[in-house]
Amino acid sequence: MGTWLRNAKPYLMLLGVQFGSAFMFILAMDAIEKGMSHFVFIVYRNAIASITLAPFAFLLERKVRPKMTFRIFLEIMALAFFEIILDQCFALLGMKFTSASFLSAVMNAAPSVTFLLAVILRLEHMKMKEVACQAKVIGTIVTLGGALLMALYRGPIVGIMGSSISHSDQQENVNNPTGNHWIMGTCFLLIGCAGFSAFYILQTITLRKYPTEMSLATWVCFFGALQSSIVAIFAERHNPNAWSLGWDIRLFAPAYAGIVSSGVQYYIQGVVIKSVGPVIVTAFNPLRMIITTTLACIFLSEQLHLGSIIGAIVMVIGLYAVVWGKCKERKGQTMLTSPAQDNSQEDQEKLSVTAPINDTNDNKA
Repeated sequence: MGTWLRNAKPYLMLLGVQFGSAFMFILAMDAIEKGMSHFVFIVYRNAIASITLAPFAFLLERKVRPKMTFRIFLEIMALAFFEIILDQCFALLGMKFTSASFLSAVMNAAPSVTFLLAVILRLEHMKMKEVACQAKVIGTIVTLGGALLMALYRGPIVGIMGSSISHSDQQENVNNPTGNHWIMGTCFLLIGCAGFSAFYILQTITLRKYPTEMSLATWVCFFGALQSSIVAIFAERHNPNAWSLGWDIRLFAPAYAGIVSSGVQYYIQGVVIKSVGPVIVTAFNPLRMIITTTLACIFLSEQLHLGSIIGAIVMVIGLYAVVWGKCKERKGQTMLTSPAQDNSQEDQEKLSVTAPINDTNDNKA
């Protein structure tokens, strides 16, 4: 029994991570629906996250943390912009025009978008004769096709327990497929997805020069809070009451997101990645979509449309094609480099930069 539990521990931890992330989406959507500005939500979330992570980063990495250089500082500022401004701001804005379950589904496109950006930046070697490369290309096309399907086709409502017709009527003016809101929301979500993919690529490069994950996450959250404060001050300049907090969801939601999603969850994912690798972590991501959809239907009375179900299934198929291709590629690299390190360090960096990703900080809305 002890051996079984020890072997199952990483997967049980991943299951907990997906539940924690799904609850964060639900709480964020609930807070926004009750009048909280998503710009202010992001500021409070990252401020709380940096305060939560700082003491652990200082104590656990004080002996191994390298000196801060100007180049590293600029890269951290860029990381904060990609993750906090592009990813979180646009993801929450897209969720505001769509739904929490839709956000969770579209974010499954992150590995495919990362691969696409890596190809554009020439960080990924395209060897179309190899099966692994073909799987990644096909998976990317299928994933993006699934996202496009979800945006353009909603279809009939699929009844799930807890969904409410009255809620649907209230939201029809916002999430109306005959208007531009749903498509606009999908575009915002894809921008957020691209922001996180760019964050992952730059993070992989920065960690080679600043190999202290928790300290890097703390700095990203801190500077992200500063950057998002500027955005929030401008966006809410005519509404100073947007910054007020009370003993309700407007306080609990950003606190939960900062402590659990950007603190505890970050640590758990780091432990699991070292234990079983990033491929398994990525493979668990669709589970979050299922949990989020179920919770959204029960607690937020969201209604699920047939187009979202079909699109999500298509996206998951594409996701696993990309993950399978990358896994096969990594195995091939291991077989080639284990007898002797034939590739240069630069080649190794290019080959590793597009490994399947996960929510490292889970700083997506």
